[in-house]
Amino acid sequence: DSEGGLYVCMSTFLGFGREHIERHYRKTGQCVYLHLKRHVREKVPGASGGALPKRRNAKLFLDLEISSDLNSDDFEYEDEAKLIIFPDHYEISLPNIEELPALVTIACDALLSAKSPYRKQESDSWEEELQASKHAKTLVQLDNGVRIPPSGWKCSKCDLRENLWLNLTDGSVLCGKWFFDGSGGNGHAMEHYKETGYPLAVKLGTITPDGADVYSFDEEEPVLDPHIAKHLAHFGIDMLQMQVTDNGLRDNDIKPRVSEWEVIQEAGMKLKPMYGPGYTGMKNLGNSCYLNAVMQAIFSIPEFQRAYVGNLPRIFDYSPLDPTQDFNTQMAKLGHGLLSGQYSKPPMKSELIEQVMKEEHKPQHNGISPRMFKAFISKGHPEFSSNRQQDAQEFFLHLINLVERNPVGSENPSDVFRFLVEERTQCCQSRKVRYTERVDYIMQLPVAMEAATNKDELIAYELKRREAEAARRPLPELVRAKIPFSACLQAFSEPSNVEDFWSSALQAKSAGVKTSRFASFPEYLVVQIKKFTFGLDWIPKKLDVSIDMPDFLDISHLRARGLQPGEEELPDIAPPIVIPDDPKALDIDESSVMQLAEMGFPLEACRKAVYYTGNLGAEVAFNWIIAHMEEPDFAEPLVIPAFGEVASSGAAALGAVGLDNQPPEEMVAIIISMGFQRNLAIQALKATNNNLERALEWIFSHPDPEEESDPALDTMDIENNANANILAETGSEGPRIKDGPGRYELFGFISHMGTSTMSGHYVCHLRKEGRWVIYNDLRVCASERPPKDLGYIYFYHRIPS
Repeated sequence: DSEGGLYVCMSTFLGFGREHIERHYRKTGQCVYLHLKRHVREKVPGASGGALPKRRNAKLFLDLEISSDLNSDDFEYEDEAKLIIFPDHYEISLPNIEELPALVTIACDALLSAKSPYRKQESDSWEEELQASKHAKTLVQLDNGVRIPPSGWKCSKCDLRENLWLNLTDGSVLCGKWFFDGSGGNGHAMEHYKETGYPLAVKLGTITPDGADVYSFDEEEPVLDPHIAKHLAHFGIDMLQMQVTDNGLRDNDIKPRVSEWEVIQEAGMKLKPMYGPGYTGMKNLGNSCYLNAVMQAIFSIPEFQRAYVGNLPRIFDYSPLDPTQDFNTQMAKLGHGLLSGQYSKPPMKSELIEQVMKEEHKPQHNGISPRMFKAFISKGHPEFSSNRQQDAQEFFLHLINLVERNPVGSENPSDVFRFLVEERTQCCQSRKVRYTERVDYIMQLPVAMEAATNKDELIAYELKRREAEAARRPLPELVRAKIPFSACLQAFSEPSNVEDFWSSALQAKSAGVKTSRFASFPEYLVVQIKKFTFGLDWIPKKLDVSIDMPDFLDISHLRARGLQPGEEELPDIAPPIVIPDDPKALDIDESSVMQLAEMGFPLEACRKAVYYTGNLGAEVAFNWIIAHMEEPDFAEPLVIPAFGEVASSGAAALGAVGLDNQPPEEMVAIIISMGFQRNLAIQALKATNNNLERALEWIFSHPDPEEESDPALDTMDIENNANANILAETGSEGPRIKDGPGRYELFGFISHMGTSTMSGHYVCHLRKEGRWVIYNDLRVCASERPPKDLGYIYFYHRIPS
């Protein structure tokens, strides 16, 4: 509560806003609270002597989830702390040693001196003060005539063009370590130091008039070089000519003018700021733009607005004692911050006049800081809990998984994304077919590079680029491949080969092809352009393409038709389970691993998913990933157990039958993640001898199975839900879908800038009130040229028939 301060229960040490403290007292009977409040006032120009020290006891306060820059030099602060005794609201100002028992005084002092949990999270990322290198003053530079061009750099020992370091002794340009600075490298800069002993290197792309990033191989840490200007001038680099853009990017990062960084962020245009409900920005907490972009899109959807913001009073009333650990409470809080308009207010007219008269601009303190939301939603996840950049598509699926596991009210908002995919697999030799259905939330479109309409321009550009690199000249203006959307849609609908297909008709492996169609069309269609792929060296790459995404999309022709007259089904026979003498020799389908890795999941997690689902294909393995994303060892390397363990526990993942025929939890979790009820998952697995693929077929072929309930399981399900009091009872046994016509209209898209999902920046564009709006972290402005052709994830809503 930015006005009422923060109330901390002295028994549980949980913090509450002013509007929730009474309810907490009535609910728990706890009567002693510590009230913390900060008084902020603008400094009086020219005042002296009376200014309060800034950030006095700043660490006392949990972040209040507003992004105001209260550390600005324009403000001064006074922090107030006192004890409140309920129910009479008796106040005791602190410090007060005379009136308070020693135990209470000790508890208050400990709390007031404690570091905010958010500060603890960020302590690892704080920058330490750099020390001057012992080599800077006496550094010897070779007079070898090397001059560094302003662009076109690449490692002199490989072809990498990122994470490049200039050795300040001989002018060698070499790549750094893999992931050393969020980007790739082969460690050639370190190898060069070991061979030559030349100690200092500066990272290219970080040079500005204020300095540069310098690393000392000998001292094994980043350092300061007080003579950096002189050392760079030796190689023809003038620091004063190196400029930084508003986004922290250097000139060499944004050239040429068609850079996606400029186009996507609409740089160089005077964008009009937007204010009010639905136009609230979100603070970037350090590579958290992927979260900001996804949540802006999510809370532009009415179903999510109703489920969380519309039910906010009810969610708060039934929230647990520790609301920081409740998903629905955190979603409702975030949604209210984005949609209420309280944190998106235009400046007062008097403030604008004052700024014009003083010829200065003071940033408006608008927007929210989703620290608590990010802390909860990423807890235990090896990737999202870090400060590294992540894949927005992967986070979207992670969010949907949490929504599925934490239902609120009678309406599950994730239903609007869910659809059924019909997969038709045909044995090329027997010509027999098998039809299966699976649940999905995203339509993944491949990039049809071969269909580019400007191939001649691309060939000419590639020749000019190579010539410029060889001559160390500035690179030519970028030519981006133009791909028709129709070609991508055609590539999606074409048959694909099935690796290691086992034909039940032949009782042997054979060639097989698979086609996918929509068994149902969702209310909201999410389309991902598969721009990220892997090279032969497994290094992730991004396809820099322009696709003419339509405002209106009709995919009715992709409706599934089921078994056709004249088609003969493959026999319902499962492939034999072969447990090798040496379990470590078990084959893992690398093609399925590659498909999952291209979606942005960690490589080791993909290998485990394929292994534990018995090489049944990427789709089944994908569902395993969704069900296990939050496990602490999700991205740890696959450890294949010993043979005895396989027979007792590990074999369950391969479809082996337990002594009591109780389905393994691994398989139950996979089916539940598809939207089915737990009792139905258990019933299907028991009916098919714990064969996962046949269990899914059984579910779709038994629309009205007999009810089979296990009281122990029902109790466990209720206990696992934080908001058990407001869970809705659903009678449906199959996945909840909202089928309808396949005609859609575009209302939003998320764009990515950068070379891979591990780096770069995300921006969201949404169509609201008849115009496009750009959400670039805290900046929310009316869009002038929405770059619909450069998006990564697109959001369409169904057009009513």
